[in-house]
Amino acid sequence: MSEDLWILEEKQAMLAAIIMSSDDAIISKTLDGIITSWNPAAERLFGYDAKEAIGQHITLIIPDDRLNEEKFIIRQIASGKKVDHFETLRQRKNGQLVPISLTISPVLNSKGKVIGASKIARDISARQQADEKQARLAAIVDTSDDTILSKTLNGIITSWNKAAVRMFGFSEAEAIGRHISLIIPEERIDEEDFIIGEIRKGNKVAHFQTIRQRKDGSLVPISLSVSPIIDKNGNIIGASKIARDISGEQELYRKLKEINAKKDEFIALASHELKTPLTSINGYLQLLEQRISDKKSKDFVQKMRHQVTRLTELVDDILDVSKIEAGKLKLHKAEFDILKVVKNTIDLIANANPGHQLALHTSVKFCNLKGDEHRIEQLLINLLTNAIRYSPDSNKVEIFVSTEQDDVKIGVKDFGLGISQEKLPNIFSRFYRVDDSDTSVSGLGIGLYLCYEIVTRHHGMIWAESKPGFGSTFWFTLPIKDS
Repeated sequence: MSEDLWILEEKQAMLAAIIMSSDDAIISKTLDGIITSWNPAAERLFGYDAKEAIGQHITLIIPDDRLNEEKFIIRQIASGKKVDHFETLRQRKNGQLVPISLTISPVLNSKGKVIGASKIARDISARQQADEKQARLAAIVDTSDDTILSKTLNGIITSWNKAAVRMFGFSEAEAIGRHISLIIPEERIDEEDFIIGEIRKGNKVAHFQTIRQRKDGSLVPISLSVSPIIDKNGNIIGASKIARDISGEQELYRKLKEINAKKDEFIALASHELKTPLTSINGYLQLLEQRISDKKSKDFVQKMRHQVTRLTELVDDILDVSKIEAGKLKLHKAEFDILKVVKNTIDLIANANPGHQLALHTSVKFCNLKGDEHRIEQLLINLLTNAIRYSPDSNKVEIFVSTEQDDVKIGVKDFGLGISQEKLPNIFSRFYRVDDSDTSVSGLGIGLYLCYEIVTRHHGMIWAESKPGFGSTFWFTLPIKDS
């Protein structure tokens, strides 16, 4: 065998190996469109094996509405021209259409005559999907009301949407290619070092409130969220920023704060103005009670005094809620015996409700806490009063006191209406009433809210156990060492 023939055969073998191992479909056909070769990639792409495809016309894989494309391609090939990157659709054996990019070259014989065509077909489904996804993302970015921009790790701006133009005044042409310091006030340049440092670590910076500078020099308060941009190899190559103008939010917050302050001022003033006449009314009723001897009249006066007392307590509760909301509820902590406070409160409530039995169950002799004795007493009064109020068909209330490790645990059990399980999580919420439709039981839904605030401000816990028709038990714990 001559050396030239050996080299030729080696080249042919090499070409055959390349064709067989290629990820692209490689097909050859005559000028009449008859398929003459069909590699494994073509089998994978179109679903026909080589035996099914070779000898068939190329229209085997061409949809009916694209047959004219084949005529154009053959004309080009017959004239010796190559067709490069022709994007179209072809049809698989199962009827599914696949987007492909075709490159077709003429096949020449030894005399230079065109005798057929060689096709390389590449599946571009993934690329088209990526292009569509990118187009959708681009549309979202372009129409967003928030500024969206990207930059390199060196701070060079690489994209700038329309909202950025509106927010900062720089056009896209003016911003892209410039350093991000274009919009950063000099005294805040250090923030950029911090943000880039986080991005280099792969961390996201969320809701970072700061100030940036417009083209005209004016400042704008913004909330920034910055995320790393990661390439296909997992390398961080830049950062994507979303900036939201919070001027309106800050102004709204300022107005709400101002309104809230006026509300607190009004409630404090109203409470003060209400308590003065209530105190006078109670005093006059006390004098009246001392001056009359008729039992029936005395009973009326006592009932009036009772209602005045309840109204005074309600005013105090409303004032306490206002103080809590304004952050002005103060605790005056000192050491005291919690058991003594429990017993005194039980006596107080029992004297005011002579028809009820309040039974204390405890083996504790004394237990000193450090806390606000007055507020703890207020907490107990609220729980005991509620136990009586929400037990219209029962005259019994039980109180439990025990110590558990570093806590004292206190419970108030009634045998009244009870609370359904789905409502238990809400009962300590401000102004929450278990049943607004039941007007037979009074209350504004602030007593338990105050109880929760008092306990939590003493670093304790409060919860309830209940079942409709079987009453409720309210438990709370307070730390013995430091309440």
